[in-house]
Amino acid sequence: MGILGILVALGLLVFLAYRGSSILLLAPACAMIAALLAGEPLLANWTQTFMRNGAHFVAQFFPIFLLGALFGKLMEASGSVESIAEGMTNALGTKRAILAVVLAGALVTYGGVSLFVAFFVLAPMGHAMFKAANIPHRLMPAAIALGTSTFTMSAMPGTPAIQNAIPMPFFGTNPFAAPGLGLIASAIMLGFGMWWLQRAEKRARSAGEGYSYEGEASAKPAADNEVIRERATASREFDPNEIARGAHADKAPPVFIAALPLATVVVVNLLMSFVVLPRYDASFLKEEHWGATSLAAVGGVWSVIVALAAAIVVLIATNLKRLPTLRETMGAGANAAALPILSVASLVGFGAVVAALPAFEVVKAWVLGIEGGPLVSLAVATNILAALTGSASGGLTIALDALGPTYMEIAARTGLDPALMHRVAVIGAGTLDSLPHNGAVVTLLAVCGTTHKHGYLDIVMTAIVGALVALVAVIVIGSLAGSF
Repeated sequence: MGILGILVALGLLVFLAYRGSSILLLAPACAMIAALLAGEPLLANWTQTFMRNGAHFVAQFFPIFLLGALFGKLMEASGSVESIAEGMTNALGTKRAILAVVLAGALVTYGGVSLFVAFFVLAPMGHAMFKAANIPHRLMPAAIALGTSTFTMSAMPGTPAIQNAIPMPFFGTNPFAAPGLGLIASAIMLGFGMWWLQRAEKRARSAGEGYSYEGEASAKPAADNEVIRERATASREFDPNEIARGAHADKAPPVFIAALPLATVVVVNLLMSFVVLPRYDASFLKEEHWGATSLAAVGGVWSVIVALAAAIVVLIATNLKRLPTLRETMGAGANAAALPILSVASLVGFGAVVAALPAFEVVKAWVLGIEGGPLVSLAVATNILAALTGSASGGLTIALDALGPTYMEIAARTGLDPALMHRVAVIGAGTLDSLPHNGAVVTLLAVCGTTHKHGYLDIVMTAIVGALVALVAVIVIGSLAGSF
């Protein structure tokens, strides 16, 4: 009966979330259904398991959600994202329209700009580029997804994406875990995705298919769609409803000024991870007053926090005159973090209740018994949970909450590098999370003015198949050569 309860709860969560119901209501309700069918106490599961684990997620990662959303909103309002996108367009020209969109998305998201901010800025630029090059606009969502939602989210070493931060407290790693394998995975994702998109463009030209989009090249209507908003905030770290809040700069900054905050994120993150924190005396963290923890458990999160905070200071200092409503813009950025973190924390609470049920031991034994070793089983676990929840961050946290300590025991026993597990877990969470019900996919298609029927196959190839190929490569290489 316990297994049935887990399956029923998951099925309801997926079905109702896809129809736009609020995760804040769904997650506790479905968790209580699982507990009820398992014969477990309901109120204790809600207040002691669901809430405690959800609150722990908020305590760990709210600074990253807050600063990431604030940084993204300031980059958008100052015109910096627009300037970088236009600079990439001018550098590559319309003949390389697809590559320009991909690289513009990759640059801003690797520099710390929130995914949905990139969507809402890149979509109008993409329409202009694709129209000038006469490329079918149905390929635009896949091009944006390739640049924003694949290698810069899960594979590039040092990426400030929340997905890359989640494994750090579990494995004691930093944002640059397994950098060599991350670069290999990034090259595979980018190479495979570009191959597919260029092939699709060539086939479209051969068939006489051109741009053909007659709608208005504007992303604003999608931001006000409540169903899209509910799906979006459960999958990523920015509430799209806040995109339109605050005044936008009348004139975008020069490209080098626009890119300076992005460079700040990367450089400060690197310095914190390899220069500052390794020399920092954090022995006081062992005290109960500081949570009886260690620098290894919190250092990675600290690196990302300091990097984003420094970038925000640089951004405001260099763009103050371009931010006429700074207080309102910053308020919108802060508000943009609230619903996403509570939504993901609710998914985490749901996962904690399921993991605490006696029947979950059967699921755990099945996962750990998957042929191929711990890296394969870890990849399968994160894939499945990200697919079911439609959230890479939610699925990853649920998997690591339930199985992280077990994998660390395996690592200690077998000599497996936690950095390798970190990279496999993050890439694994960033594959099947892009199924049709994923909020980012739904939002991206709406923003670009196309549908699942016309644009989703190319997203599958660039965001799922390419990521799966990279995941397999990392597991194989990591198993043979270890982490590097």
